[in-house]
Amino acid sequence: MKILPVEAEKTGAFSKLYIDYISKKEDLSPFYNLFPSIENIEQQIAQKKFNADQRVLLTDALKRQYSNIVIKDTASKGIGDLLKENTFTITTGHQLNLFTGPLYLIYKTVAIIKACEILKRKYPKCSFVPIFWIASEDHDFEEINHFHLFGKKYTWETKQKGAVGRLTCEGIEKILNELPEKVELFEKAYLENGRTLTDATRYILNELFGDYGLVVLDGDDQSLKQVLKPVIKEEIEGDKVCKIVEKTTTALKDLGYDRQIFPREINLFYLKEGLRERIINEGDHFSVNNTDIVFSKSEIYKLAEEQPEVFSPNVALRPLYQEMLLPNLAYVGGPAEVTYWLQLKGVFNHFGITFPMLMPRLFFLIINSANSKKIAKLNFTEEDLFKSAFELKELYLEKHSSEHIETVEEHALLEYIFKMLQTKAADIDPTLVAFTEAEAKRAGDIINNVEKRFKKALEKKHEQGIHQLLGLKEKLFPANTLQERYDNFLNFYINDPDLINKLMTADPFDFRFKVLLPE
Repeated sequence: MKILPVEAEKTGAFSKLYIDYISKKEDLSPFYNLFPSIENIEQQIAQKKFNADQRVLLTDALKRQYSNIVIKDTASKGIGDLLKENTFTITTGHQLNLFTGPLYLIYKTVAIIKACEILKRKYPKCSFVPIFWIASEDHDFEEINHFHLFGKKYTWETKQKGAVGRLTCEGIEKILNELPEKVELFEKAYLENGRTLTDATRYILNELFGDYGLVVLDGDDQSLKQVLKPVIKEEIEGDKVCKIVEKTTTALKDLGYDRQIFPREINLFYLKEGLRERIINEGDHFSVNNTDIVFSKSEIYKLAEEQPEVFSPNVALRPLYQEMLLPNLAYVGGPAEVTYWLQLKGVFNHFGITFPMLMPRLFFLIINSANSKKIAKLNFTEEDLFKSAFELKELYLEKHSSEHIETVEEHALLEYIFKMLQTKAADIDPTLVAFTEAEAKRAGDIINNVEKRFKKALEKKHEQGIHQLLGLKEKLFPANTLQERYDNFLNFYINDPDLINKLMTADPFDFRFKVLLPE
C-alpha cells in the first residue's frame, strides 16, 4: 500500500471546512470536542456517560435485530461485551445502498474495525466494538437504488415508498439475473434473507465483516425510540434545535465556511409503512407534509409519549439519537458528514450528550496489476493521475516529446523589435506609438496561433499515447470523480476475494489518501 503525498484539494472531493478540520485549524476547536487521535481516546472515555440500563436496552435490541440470521461469532461476542462498563464503540453510518453502493461504504467499515483493533492494543483494559448504523429510516430511494459494476449501471425499479429499510426486496431478483456472474453473497441476501432491505443489508455486512466483529444497529426500533421521547417533545414545543444549529452555522459562516445542512423548525418526520414525511407546525395544530394527516397539540404530545417510534429524526437530530443509544467514542464519516457534524456541537451541549470524536474515514484508490503496468509504461506515477485531463496531456507531451514548441524566445525577440519601432515612431510622430503597439499585439497573436498549431500537431503525433493515458484516467476516476464515489466493490472483489483483508492493513488514524497497489 502506498501513502500518497497528495494535497486534499487535488482530489476535488474535500470542502475547505473539512480540510481545515483535519489540519487542526484552531478556529474550529469550538465546533468539536476532541480531535480524533489514539491519545485522546482516554479523555473521551472519561467524558462518556453510559449506564447499565442503557447497555441492557441496546444489547436486547441488537439480539432481537439479529434473530433472523446466523450471526458471526465475533460479532455476537461484541454484542455481549456491550453489557460491560468498560466496552465502548466506534461508529459509522450509511444509507442502505443496493449491493453496498459505491466503494466508500466498504472503506468506512474498514476504518471503524481497524480503529477498534488499534485501540484494543493501546487500551487493553477496555473493549471496543465497531458499530455500523444503517440509515433505514431514510426515504431518498433514488440515492440508494443503483450501483455501477464494470461500467454498467444497475437500477432497482419498484413503486414502493417510505423508509427504504422497510421496503421489501421484490424486484431485485431482476438485477441478480443481469449480473455478468452470480455472486452467492447477494443471492442469499436479497432472495433468502431479505424480507426487507434492512434485513438484506444486515446479512451482507454480517457476512463481509462479522468475523471482524462488526455489529449492525438499526435505529428504526420501537424499544430504542423510547430514548428519544424527551427530544421529540422538545422539538414539538418549539424551534430550539433550529436556532442552536443556525447560531453555530452563522459562526462557521463568519469564519468563511459554507453550511452543509439546513435545520427546520421541527426536525422530525412522521414514519409509517409506505410514508416518511415532514411534521409541520401550523400554529394550533400539526400536519404531515403531502398528506391529510393532522394532529392537535394534545394529540401529537400523546403520540410522542405512547408511540415515539412513529417519529423519525432528520439529519439535525439523527446524530444525537445515535449517540444517545451507544457508548460511543468516535464517529467515522466522509467529508460531507464530518462537515455537518461540526454544525451540531451546540445541539449535543443542549441535551447534555457527549459529542464524539469526528474521525475521517479511509480513502483509497485501487489499482490492479494491468493498470499499474500501464502507469509505469507511460512513465507516470499514481500521484500524477489525480491531475486534470488537460494537465495530464501537458505532462505527457513534456515527458515524451523532444520537440520544444514554446515560443518564449520568439515573443521576447518580438518585444525587442517593437520596442525599437516604438522609439522610432515617437521620434517621427507620437501618434504612431499607439499604432505600433497595436501591431505588436497582432504580431504576438500570430505567434500564439502558430504555437497552438505546433501543439495540435504534436498532440496528433502522440495521439495514441495520450489516448491511453486519458483512458487510464477514466478507469481510475470514472465519470471524472473519485473511484470510491462511483465503482461498486464487486469491480475488484470478484477478481480479488482477499480485497478486504488488504484494505485492513491501512491505518485509520492516518488521514492521507492511500493507493492499494498489486503485490
